[in-house]
Amino acid sequence: MSERPDEGLGEPGTQGQASRHDLHDHHHSHDHGHDGHPHPPHGHEHSGPGHRTPHRPGLRHRLGHRLGHLLTPHSHDTADKVDSALESSARGMRALWVSLAVLGATALAQAVVVAVSGSVALLGDTVHNAADALTAVPLGIAFVLGRRAASRRFTYGYGRAEDLAGIAIVLTIAASAAFAGWTAAGRLLDPRPVAHVPAVAVAALVGFAGNEWVARYRIRVGREIGSAALVADGLHARTDGFTSLAVLLGAGGSALGWRLADPLVGLAITAAIALVLRDAAREVFRRVMDAVDPALVDRAERALREVPGVRGVGELRLRWIGHRLRAEVAVVVDGEATVRAAHVVAVEAEHALLHAVPRLTAALVHADPAPVPGEADPHLPLAHHATA
Repeated sequence: MSERPDEGLGEPGTQGQASRHDLHDHHHSHDHGHDGHPHPPHGHEHSGPGHRTPHRPGLRHRLGHRLGHLLTPHSHDTADKVDSALESSARGMRALWVSLAVLGATALAQAVVVAVSGSVALLGDTVHNAADALTAVPLGIAFVLGRRAASRRFTYGYGRAEDLAGIAIVLTIAASAAFAGWTAAGRLLDPRPVAHVPAVAVAALVGFAGNEWVARYRIRVGREIGSAALVADGLHARTDGFTSLAVLLGAGGSALGWRLADPLVGLAITAAIALVLRDAAREVFRRVMDAVDPALVDRAERALREVPGVRGVGELRLRWIGHRLRAEVAVVVDGEATVRAAHVVAVEAEHALLHAVPRLTAALVHADPAPVPGEADPHLPLAHHATA
């Protein structure tokens, strides 16, 4: 069982090609790459003898996302931000922390201007940039904890710690949105002139410049190391720069004597943060509740039905552990097959799943004999446990 937090936090500790056999059960944790196979790219690597050929995952975010991002929620789910190229590269880790430092410094510089100017529009942008900088924290947790081996207490490893980090980030975004919104609403009810308007304009440009620098840096490093996650996060930072430029509108209105311009822009930025919060909260809730995309289930079932020797697909379950998927499935095989023959089918079924389902690194395949007319259900002794 290889230890590589491909899409986030780790699986149980390294156990080679460990497998558990219960009659026809078959379970491996794989890091598959499958170069040369016509299937969708995913984050697995071949880890067997003579194999170590990682895929370069495709870019999932398009440039058309940039402008719409300003008023459209963007993902703070770290499942979309961690991939094998990023995790395995020291340059990727350095890019994360450099980005955190730059965005943090940008937010700090803006906070100083907020304190002397009283601009609530700039305050909203400041908390937005601070919240975006914090997205590097769960990624860092993923890298650190993902390398820890499973224990007898944490038998699945420490992948779910990522979910706790996600909850903390959602709470941080919520607090930021509430604070920015409350301040902007208060200023709207009690308009006041914005002091040091030129400084506010400069701080807005600093916010734009900080996001743009981070965007260029992440995109360049991401392309050099083949990290789609880092490139996508760079595009994210670039679009956030437009939010900083919106502060200029408030500063311009204030310079012309329109006191409502600053709080109105502040409320607009608060609304943008609220949209981010909604999207992030939905993603974290789904992850905590073990939700998966139904299309993945459909894809897995189709792949299993195409495996020679599989006569039917029973119950199939997928769940996230950190940023890796695990599968449990029962397949129907020839009831007259030997244990070895059924095991071969189970291995092929697992292999098909690893090809078909992105981010899947572990599968437990149970082989059920095809029913025979008049034969009792072999699972009958378990029926009273299922209803307990």
